[in-house]
Amino acid sequence: MENRDYMVRATAADAQIRAFAVNSTNLTEEARKIHSLSPICAAALGRLMSGALMMGDMLKGDKDVLTITIEGDGPIRGLLVTVNNKGEVKGYVKNNAVVLPNNAEGHLNVGGAVGNGTLTVTRDLGLKEPYVGTILLHSGEIADDLTYYFAESEQIPSSVGLGVLVNKDFSVMESGGFIVQLMPGASEEAISKLEGNIKNMPSVTDILREGKTPEELLSMVLDGLNMEITDTMPVKYHCGCDRDRMERALILLGKKELENFIADKEDIELKCQFCQNAYKFSIDDLKEMLPRAK
Repeated sequence: MENRDYMVRATAADAQIRAFAVNSTNLTEEARKIHSLSPICAAALGRLMSGALMMGDMLKGDKDVLTITIEGDGPIRGLLVTVNNKGEVKGYVKNNAVVLPNNAEGHLNVGGAVGNGTLTVTRDLGLKEPYVGTILLHSGEIADDLTYYFAESEQIPSSVGLGVLVNKDFSVMESGGFIVQLMPGASEEAISKLEGNIKNMPSVTDILREGKTPEELLSMVLDGLNMEITDTMPVKYHCGCDRDRMERALILLGKKELENFIADKEDIELKCQFCQNAYKFSIDDLKEMLPRAK
């Protein structure tokens, strides 16, 4: 499969509007394979990863990290996605095997799988405390929820459109979306033109089905608003876990917990939630960690 995964950033109407669009087809398919996701779970995670990638592009610092957590009372139970500003994303769903009938529009019923609950955005900007914003889920369809998040937590009028298409063999056919935001002082003319464009557009899923690029998607959203592409960036699924990180996680559990593991006289195996890589630690490994644990 050729890699078409990339993201574009644009401005329009003399910088009164900023916009982002992404194609995340390959990385969503990679996540589907890693986590053995059902179609509805692939759609939910693909949408959230697309949204997170575009929000990650808003981060300023090279070490800044953004995490989006959804907790819901639907069968999927929750999702977590983490992203940086280098176009690297990773994520998982709590229950990977959800199957539900399609919704009234004939689409995958992501809202039904997620249910009612909360969406939390955590920005770790290297300060003492991360910035955390939480809202109640409005629909569980993810794009709507991110739109409300921007309005409620950040007071930025935004429109978010996300979509994932799945083939009959459950592989991901298309994944992507857009975020468009009004900057302070945007004119009524620019606002009404943008609102009209979004209202008259087909769904993101239908646009993706036609094989439109991120640039073409944004040219529909920003039609007649003098769009200017300002940046293009490749995006990918990237975990970055390694044995050292897993060892640090074990040490953080504390001396008492390590002593319990040693007393069990059995090697332990830790599996990364994001990439499913497994790391084995012997009793001797655990004994070596003891002096570093509290």
